[in-house]
Amino acid sequence: MRILLVEDNADIVRTLTELLRSEGYNVEATPSQDGAITLGTRVEKPFDLVLLDVTLEQGNGFAVCGALKEARPHLPVIFLTASDDEFNTVAGLSMGADDYIAKPFRPRELLARIRTVLRRSQPTQHLLHLGSVIVDPARARATKDGRELDLSAVEYRLLLLFASKAGGIVTRDMMREALWEDSGAYVEENTLSVYIRRLRDKIEDDPANPQLIRTVRGMGYRAAE
Repeated sequence: MRILLVEDNADIVRTLTELLRSEGYNVEATPSQDGAITLGTRVEKPFDLVLLDVTLEQGNGFAVCGALKEARPHLPVIFLTASDDEFNTVAGLSMGADDYIAKPFRPRELLARIRTVLRRSQPTQHLLHLGSVIVDPARARATKDGRELDLSAVEYRLLLLFASKAGGIVTRDMMREALWEDSGAYVEENTLSVYIRRLRDKIEDDPANPQLIRTVRGMGYRAAE
């Protein structure tokens, strides 16, 4: 697997490159927007995943993400953000990033996030998993512990969204977009909360202490792996 590291801090580049190569990944790094777009959109030796910092030596991570997603919509992107930078985190996810990890981060956590994003990006994976819940998109069917779940169209669409983002963040804007076809109109904040509560009632072992769909204050929800 080839990883493009877009980061302008030389110490972070050195540390992450050593870590990723020790895990068998092929890593190339660039500190600038132009360099990232050139490398990330090349045809020969394409990358399987991009680790992308928001602040760069030249340009910014948002422009890089937009350009890469336009050229290669299915290229996974993980944003590297400051721990208290909620605005940039939400903005990155809204632009199509697949996940984010806040600095400073633990090496094992970063590796786990990379594996999760790479796994769900593989086209051969037909069944989607959200913890013990299995979603079969081809049959529009979901099961938990072998038992088929009785879901409404809205609940199924939400579950499909969370399962496709397993291990990552799902913003409320993502939820609205997923539900647009069912509602045909803007979905209010309170309505989203009601949908989440109903879905949790059907898939969580303990809806009062959810493990499959966890609330992330200010951003939305994190889907279980």
